[in-house]
Amino acid sequence: MAFSLDRIARPFVGFVERFYPDAFVFALLLTGATLTMAVGLTPTSPLEAVRIWGDGLSGLLPFITQVALTLVCAHALAHTDAVTRVIERVAGLPRTAPGAYALVAVVAGAASLFAWSLGLVVGALAALAVGRTGRERGLRLHFPLLVASAYGGFTVWHMGYSSSAALFVATPGHALEASAGIVPVTETIFAPWNLALALVALGVIAGVCSRMGPEDEATVVECPEDAELPAASDAGSAPSGLGRALDEARWLSLLGGLLFVAWLGQWFVAEGFRLTLNVVNWSFLGLGLLLARSPIHYVGLIANASRALGPIVLQYPLYAGIMGLMTGTGLVDVFSDGFVAIATRETLGFFAFVSGGVLNFFVPSGGGQWAVQGPIFIAAAKQLGTPIPEVVMGVAYGDQWTNLIQPFWTLPMLAIVGLRARAIMGYCLVVFVATGLVFGGGLLLVGTSS
Repeated sequence: MAFSLDRIARPFVGFVERFYPDAFVFALLLTGATLTMAVGLTPTSPLEAVRIWGDGLSGLLPFITQVALTLVCAHALAHTDAVTRVIERVAGLPRTAPGAYALVAVVAGAASLFAWSLGLVVGALAALAVGRTGRERGLRLHFPLLVASAYGGFTVWHMGYSSSAALFVATPGHALEASAGIVPVTETIFAPWNLALALVALGVIAGVCSRMGPEDEATVVECPEDAELPAASDAGSAPSGLGRALDEARWLSLLGGLLFVAWLGQWFVAEGFRLTLNVVNWSFLGLGLLLARSPIHYVGLIANASRALGPIVLQYPLYAGIMGLMTGTGLVDVFSDGFVAIATRETLGFFAFVSGGVLNFFVPSGGGQWAVQGPIFIAAAKQLGTPIPEVVMGVAYGDQWTNLIQPFWTLPMLAIVGLRARAIMGYCLVVFVATGLVFGGGLLLVGTSS
């Protein structure tokens, strides 16, 4: 019998299915826990804590808009005829179940290294396409594990070019420039040790996911036939005449797409190959318009994608309130200072990783997390003599690592595939353990050799 991790994964899956709440309930429970710790561990009264929490609820509104645009524009792009053909061809490559799970993880990971938002959407659509193709071929694939494999691949996003922390310290004029200086991406994202760890991590994720398929075929849950959102139609077009001609005019959508391309060209000439969430969104929107059959076809693609926004819009204000509590009461300092106090020059990167992982439960935003942890670990790095790139990437690794057991970032992916968080979290727990060894061990190795 081939080596299988199914027996190891089974208790995790069973535990999650029995005890793991819905993602919205998780956010409510986490809010209560944060309020309790803010009152108990800082000199903040209950009324002050509630006020700070309420003031923070709107703190992510611009970010919510950006994420919503990311989801619908990337989803629409992935459902254009050209991109769909590519995904379908890739979905036809696996001939075995282990190969299918590994392929989805690698595809999602490769896309995530380019842009985290692309990784979430491409991973979800790859899981759907591979699951549907496997069903048609008679290859029994466990759909929750396919989705977990895609989310596992997403775990390496902070090691790629959309890394919030790395881009922050590489940007002239950033808030910590006086203490940290400019840290070029050649010392963080493109450092040989980071690239090596990214490849090792993605290989481990693919290998682990490929070995967690259920041994008992009776427990396999295949991809539902209606799991994918229906293809867009031109049903909303005007019935006849000039209105219909404009609705279906390919040249008009091409013109709109070219306008975005022209702006993006100017951006990259002026800024270099620097990605922001807005730039990624305008890239998705422009490419979607270029590849759509017509303006009304693109509107249909966006309308279908928009059905997935409800759970995201509902939960993000709660996380914004948690972030406000962490920063407004000083609770973040309590967490981070405890790790800094026990670190050495060689281990500070590792403890930045652990600290980042813990804080990610309460501040599940890479950029927001670095904003509150950066000053603490930059100061500690200068005091202990630790290279600053190590603590930058340490915080980044921690942030991406505990995403595996924090449902915040599963929402865009789960909205596309139609699953709940508890369906994949058992498998994610196994990947969490494996990648923790890779990230933590890698940082300790880098720290002792620097």
